Amino acid sequence: MNRLANETSPYLRQHADNPVDWYAWGEEALQAARSADKPILLSIGYAACHWCHVMAHESFEDSETAELMNRHFINIKVDREERPDLDSIYMSAVTAMTGQGGWPMTVMLTPEGRPFFGGTYFPPTPRHGLPAFRQVLQAIAQAWQDQRETIEDSAEQISTHLQPASLGRSANLDENLYEQALNNLLRTFDAKLGGFGSAPKFPPSMTLEFLLKIHHMQGDAMALRMAEHTLTMMARGGIYDHIGGGFARYSTDARWLVPHFEKMLYDNALLARVYLHAWQVTGKPLYRRVVEETLDFVVREMRHDGGGFYSSYDADSEGEEGRFYVWSAGEIRDVLGPDADLFMAYYVVSEGGNWEGKNILNTPHAPAEVAESSGIDQQDMERQLQDARRKLYDVRARRVWPGLDDKVLTSWNGLMLAAFAEAGRFLDRPDYVQVAVANAEFVRSNLRQANGRLLRSWKAGSGARYNGYLEDYAFLADGLLALYQTTFEPRWFSWALEIGELMLAHFADESGGFFDTSDDHETLIHRPKDVQDNATPSGNAMAAQVLLLLNLFTGQGKYLDFAERMVSALYEPMARYPGAFAQWLCASTLITAQPQEVAIVGATSAADTRALLAVVDGRYRPNLIVAAGEEAAADAVPLLAGRRRIDGQATAYVCRRFVCRLPVTEVVELLDQLSA
Repeated sequence: MNRLANETSPYLRQHADNPVDWYAWGEEALQAARSADKPILLSIGYAACHWCHVMAHESFEDSETAELMNRHFINIKVDREERPDLDSIYMSAVTAMTGQGGWPMTVMLTPEGRPFFGGTYFPPTPRHGLPAFRQVLQAIAQAWQDQRETIEDSAEQISTHLQPASLGRSANLDENLYEQALNNLLRTFDAKLGGFGSAPKFPPSMTLEFLLKIHHMQGDAMALRMAEHTLTMMARGGIYDHIGGGFARYSTDARWLVPHFEKMLYDNALLARVYLHAWQVTGKPLYRRVVEETLDFVVREMRHDGGGFYSSYDADSEGEEGRFYVWSAGEIRDVLGPDADLFMAYYVVSEGGNWEGKNILNTPHAPAEVAESSGIDQQDMERQLQDARRKLYDVRARRVWPGLDDKVLTSWNGLMLAAFAEAGRFLDRPDYVQVAVANAEFVRSNLRQANGRLLRSWKAGSGARYNGYLEDYAFLADGLLALYQTTFEPRWFSWALEIGELMLAHFADESGGFFDTSDDHETLIHRPKDVQDNATPSGNAMAAQVLLLLNLFTGQGKYLDFAERMVSALYEPMARYPGAFAQWLCASTLITAQPQEVAIVGATSAADTRALLAVVDGRYRPNLIVAAGEEAAADAVPLLAGRRRIDGQATAYVCRRFVCRLPVTEVVELLDQLSA
């Protein structure tokens, strides 16, 4: 057993029994490299990564390969989810050197941490144009001895190239930005199958949010069609778990049929939220069902008893990708008996299967179509299918489960906090509100330090560790603002405001925007600053959104000024590459759409206050913020300051950029003002 046995990351602990003499990233490892004058072999992955497991089995568990690694290198293993700073820096290096990136990531560094060679997965024998991993090790070891000066020069050049992103020049945000962005999205839109581009297809959550916002702002029918068609095709495809709820990471094909079966907390948070917003826009039952099934899955399978959310489930179980999720026709018949035929017709189950001899459940046909062809009433069919799904879930639960990464990450919990808070608010689900409150309390108790600073990661039995990154602060603050607008407890707003101030104090870049790491973070070869969306929103883009929201709640111009400079500097990337800058586009609407601020003065539990809040929540209003509470709450929430009840009744104030209309007490009057 090596040093990784003492780590808290489930991913690192998966390698604790390797014959490789692994170190975790830290001064001990770096000092060992300097003392031995050996290159560093840095391997970065994550617990739910299928090919990480493959390379571990093929190479890191192999004694001969491990002997080469131990003799010639100081070997460091990193969980990218715990250390996104290292992942960002060295992924940029690998992409610069090879033109592509991915995980597992393999990077060779000088003892000072400068990269000079990189790649992703290397097989145990030469395959598909890739050299064997042992060949790579031997070549690098030989070059370290014979071509040291060349390696040092190369490492210096690569490190110099890896400078943090700088924002462009500010430009006036206008309607032309959205026209260009929509046109560029339309060019890659798959009008038949939904989504953008070809296989593999990743759920484009931030892009779909932007499309819904643009439809709301401009009434753009094509924006809504792109969003709806993609959401519907994903919900019908195999990427969605029709038995247990929730989404897999991505689809390996263009039809959304064959997923890469890992389930990530962040995907399900982002997708639950966008399906919720789509339900608000359209009222379609499918979207609401997806929201509730996804969140129910998270409560059931990805939640610590204390309220924190776990990170992911592996794609593999019993050494096979997807084994946990797929079905044979015989298994379906054994479980469902005479009800199997209807189930198999609806979920397209066949004897031969649709993937490696088994069936990935999917629903390409509309329910009404299947009901008609089966000669059954649609409501009866749906009740029968629901009962069948419960039976199959019970059977599936007795299988060997995929591995669970049970660490709790602040940033991903912030995303899921927002999803539960909004779903509780808009779906009238008090149980979801309770889950959201418990999550916020968990994060505050376990990942917030006495000085307000956040930590990145927590695991039962080990506690919290690592400095929080920009995304931890920004995602959590966004979730807290969603929670405040659900519960109207001032403590959640106050905490979000505290986080906003901490971002400005410890992450701000004088040249614009934010660094990903704080000003007192470990010194690395450079201070990363990522502005592009990836699997999760850009930390910078979410930070801008949080500042814009805080400006609406407080009227403090410093938040608006800082955020507006950030967003306007990304005009050209937003217009040209909207899929990669969709969170920035979402943030920009808080500038261009003349958002509304609504303050409702009254006891939040009182009937007249709830009636006014129901008007606010009664439709999709993405560019509106709301504060509510008694007059005393104004001490914590500035939007309530100076507001008074009229004739003792709950009273609503509707404002735009802090210019308010006459206060109203009647539901009809409030609706008129909101619609004006």
